Amino acid sequence: MEPIKPPRLAENSTVAIVSPTWGGPHAFPHVYELGIRNLKKMGLRIKEFPTAKADPDFLYENPKARADDINRAFSDPAVDAIISTTGGDVDSIRILPYLDSKAIRSNPKILLGYSDTTSILSYCNQLGLVTFHGPSVMAGFSQMENLPPSFAAHVNILLFHRTDVYEYHPYETYSEGYPEWSDVENVGKVKTPHPSSGWTWLQGKSVARGRLFGGNIEVLECLRGTSYWPSLEFWDGKILFLETSEEKPHRSYVRRWLRTFGILGGLNRIAGLLVGRAMKYTDEEKEKLDQNIVAVVSGEFEKPNLPIVTNMDFGHTDPQLIIPLGVNAEIDCEAKRFRLIEPALR
Repeated sequence: MEPIKPPRLAENSTVAIVSPTWGGPHAFPHVYELGIRNLKKMGLRIKEFPTAKADPDFLYENPKARADDINRAFSDPAVDAIISTTGGDVDSIRILPYLDSKAIRSNPKILLGYSDTTSILSYCNQLGLVTFHGPSVMAGFSQMENLPPSFAAHVNILLFHRTDVYEYHPYETYSEGYPEWSDVENVGKVKTPHPSSGWTWLQGKSVARGRLFGGNIEVLECLRGTSYWPSLEFWDGKILFLETSEEKPHRSYVRRWLRTFGILGGLNRIAGLLVGRAMKYTDEEKEKLDQNIVAVVSGEFEKPNLPIVTNMDFGHTDPQLIIPLGVNAEIDCEAKRFRLIEPALR
């Protein structure tokens, strides 16, 4: 099935703001409002839906209300894109039963977020839509002015342009988290940047192509075993991308997740594996994580030629790369190149 691609954004496009996971804007309005101002500086119009600034307790107790906002945003002809305010506590799976699959499929538009938003990105992608794993209002856009200019340029290309081929590159620096959001004096800032050593090409010698799919590994774990987990055939030829949360799951968690994924038949079907930079890991821990990944994929499941790239710039460190689920991509192990090989937008 060919993916359903949303239209690209333009100046004065309208963005729906929703809180499908946690009510961060209610708790830290100054962080949220800065993110909204930065989106407006990109030439976007903002349409806040009821959940955008709702009380966190109300959102937790009313998963249907969160789903209703997403359904309305997809159905609203004035809305061109939907952006999540922030992530959450692996809770958004509770809204999936209330999502209107017909409304979503009939009104394709950019859906952007990460972390707990993974469940919604995955759901909509399995309906056939291209969805976008990337920054949220409070985590990414709020900090835009304190991130390298290459981040804003990347967002512009991925969301405002239709490019036949797009090559990704590592950012030169990265930051792990933000000052306490309660600290109004430091709103929009990031913690001290670190120089990037680039991506780690663990194994593989060939060129692999496939459609991208993935997200936060802890959220994907919650989907597994439910009706929202993809069928075995879905994984054929996919390039799987995974990232870990700010809770810093131990490398053994990642190892066990990959082992179970392999037992389910997934490792025999995917074309490649991409792993985001693990937040709060030391360099030694990142190296041990890489060793664990290779031990499972190459050792236990005898896939020494499956391309694996780790320490990539998506997930819970900043600045983030935007990864479109459902779009054909290419991993070239010899050239050490990762790129999209078809447009993500129309």
